[in-house]
Amino acid sequence: MSGISSEAFVLGLSALAAGFVMFVGIAVGFGQTQATGKAVESIARQPEAKGDIFQTLIVGLAMAETSVIFALIISILLVVVNPLVGML
Repeated sequence: MSGISSEAFVLGLSALAAGFVMFVGIAVGFGQTQATGKAVESIARQPEAKGDIFQTLIVGLAMAETSVIFALIISILLVVVNPLVGML
C-alpha cells in the first residue's frame, strides 16, 4: 500500500460508503412500495378500517423516509466535506 496516500485511501472508502448508502435508499424504497401495497390490500378487505390503516401507514413511511434522509446527509458529508481526511 505504499503507492496510495492515506488521503486517497480515505476518499476512496468514503466514496464506497456513500455508494452503499444509495443502495440502502433503494432498498427502503422497495420496502415502502411493499408497505403501501399491503395497506391498499388491507383497505380493500376492510374499508371500515381505512382511517387506522392509513394513519399507521403514514407513520411507518415517515419513519422509513427519515432514516433515508439521514443516510443521504451522511453520504453527502462524506463525499463533499469529508471530515475524515483531516484526522490522519
